[in-house]
Amino acid sequence: MRTTVELEERLARPSAGLVEDLSRLDGDIMILGAGGKLGPSLVRLALNATRAAGPERRIIAVSRFSEPGLADALAGAGATVVPADVADERALRELPDAPNVVFLVGAKFGTQGREHATWFTNAYLPGRVADRFRDARIAALSTGNVYPLVPVTSGGSTEDSPAGPVGDYAMSCLGRERVLTHFSETYGTRLSLIRLNYAVELRYGVLVDLAQKVLAGAPIDLSTGQVNVVWQGYANEVTLRSLALADTPPAVLNVTGPELVSVRQAALALGAELGKEPVFTGEEAPTALLSNAGRCHRLFGYPELTPAELIEHTARWVSEGGPLLGKPTKFERRDGRF
Repeated sequence: MRTTVELEERLARPSAGLVEDLSRLDGDIMILGAGGKLGPSLVRLALNATRAAGPERRIIAVSRFSEPGLADALAGAGATVVPADVADERALRELPDAPNVVFLVGAKFGTQGREHATWFTNAYLPGRVADRFRDARIAALSTGNVYPLVPVTSGGSTEDSPAGPVGDYAMSCLGRERVLTHFSETYGTRLSLIRLNYAVELRYGVLVDLAQKVLAGAPIDLSTGQVNVVWQGYANEVTLRSLALADTPPAVLNVTGPELVSVRQAALALGAELGKEPVFTGEEAPTALLSNAGRCHRLFGYPELTPAELIEHTARWVSEGGPLLGKPTKFERRDGRF
């Protein structure tokens, strides 16, 4: 994965399990939020898996498509592209019907000072979408931030652990889940909730954040000393496969890697690859935002790329000047202010 083309190909490479699951899934798949960080690679993955699965279906990509050329690129790949702002009530009503919906729309950064907008996007808008597509299966992206910080010795929060969101972003995401659950219970809408923790690829993610700091000689805050990370391709695959799990009440699934990743050790490994000694500040706190994705791994297997492999790929990508999205995760924040 030395070029964007090679990276995109790897992200969009379907597993045999995904192909089999989609072969049993009837009808088109609509992806709302297809222009965000996850959306384009998820659309391409769905296209490739559908071609391999056999039955004809449309992959409908819906977004405002603010990135120049993205809509044309996805259309060229075979997607049915629908430029639309789903926050606009008329635009939402005019979307085509689809029996399967993947809901990726959300807001995280810029929350501070714009809490009202965050709550609108993360809690109110999902209810409008659930009402519009009440007869569909819906796989909705959520976040592990709905859990509290837990002891690093705990193994991480499971799907049965109590929620304890910290800050407006996390609280609004729990609001998203509660509102979607209301519509699932009221209308029988089949729903899966994907609680994702720190997906990474070579253009963004915790490992990119660390690699950039190592190269720049910037201090790395160790207060949040452990994290979960997972290859973005795996997260995309599980999101699509979770359509088969959609139910009422909703199926809830933690999605992340099986490992507890030490920020200190990851930075040291990146430093060894980059030929730079990391600079650290602070000490590891006894708690962190951690999820246990054992249920996901039992259902769908383990991610194909390990943290060690991702560190190697990330270091090479960053050192060779590969393009980056410029969207730091702010994983070190412990107060929920993003």
